[in-house]
Amino acid sequence: MTKKTAILLYPDFSEYELTTALSILMQGRKPVSFIGLTKEPIRGESGLTCLPDLTIDEVDFEQYDSLLLSGCMYIDKIIDISEYTSFIENISAQRDFIIAAISSSPYLLAKAGVLKGKKYTVGLAEKLRKESPYFEEENYVSELVVTDGNLITAWGSAFITFGAQFGKALKLDFEKSWYRG
Repeated sequence: MTKKTAILLYPDFSEYELTTALSILMQGRKPVSFIGLTKEPIRGESGLTCLPDLTIDEVDFEQYDSLLLSGCMYIDKIIDISEYTSFIENISAQRDFIIAAISSSPYLLAKAGVLKGKKYTVGLAEKLRKESPYFEEENYVSELVVTDGNLITAWGSAFITFGAQFGKALKLDFEKSWYRG
């Protein structure tokens, strides 16, 4: 059975940050599932409305080998919704699981405990990152894209390189010349 990539959606997710990764997933024939708290339409920050395939309660974790997270315009509105961090914590507990989080979404990873002991970057104001009890400041790397094992984090502006790194981590066959950052 070919395992899938889970793509977690939440209100005001950043559509453009997913574009390259989604294109590479399609080119590599990697099955995906769009996942939400409910199956109600979810509107992104630019107005694109998406319909989740599954709710977080319907996901069979064993069918997935990876998770893709977009940034969010108003991460402060979703960071305290425990269902998101619980889902991330549970799905990522699998062996050799690959996680790609861009822009503000590493904040969700930090709150879920996924960043513990890992090098990371995040597209948040320095003050917010330093004041948060969830980030390990000593592991922050001021680079556009940071890979530590099976974890890829990036600033939103690096969405092309981020998507390509995710495709490489998944060992997908895709036309690399299409994606130059």
